[in-house]
Amino acid sequence: MLYYSNKKNLHFHLKPNPLSEKHQPIHFTAIDNGHKTAVTCHHGSHPNLMFLLKDKLGLDYFGECGGVGRCATCVVDAIGIKGKSIIKERNEPATLSKMGYDDETTRLSCQLFVTADLEGAVITILEE
Repeated sequence: MLYYSNKKNLHFHLKPNPLSEKHQPIHFTAIDNGHKTAVTCHHGSHPNLMFLLKDKLGLDYFGECGGVGRCATCVVDAIGIKGKSIIKERNEPATLSKMGYDDETTRLSCQLFVTADLEGAVITILEE
């Protein structure tokens, strides 16, 4: 702990924890065509979950619009996500609705950021 004084107040500055949330490994399970893969990554390692899944599972057909939330070619069933990732934002609700998806756990993987919110989740890739 570091501290300094400005004559009236004593101020404390904590050293950052080397294993803060952004540095902790994130573990989740990805399921594609019934095949389970244990995935380990780190906060922000990929722009979003779609790119991470393409990278880790080699999904060439996945995410045709490049991650803008319009094509619904990166649809997943995301069980066990938490925090802010539960909230569907941007184009996601309209795109899912247009494609006939209305389940609470159905998500566009391009709209999920790689954060600790994925820890312990089970992500199943849905067929178009």
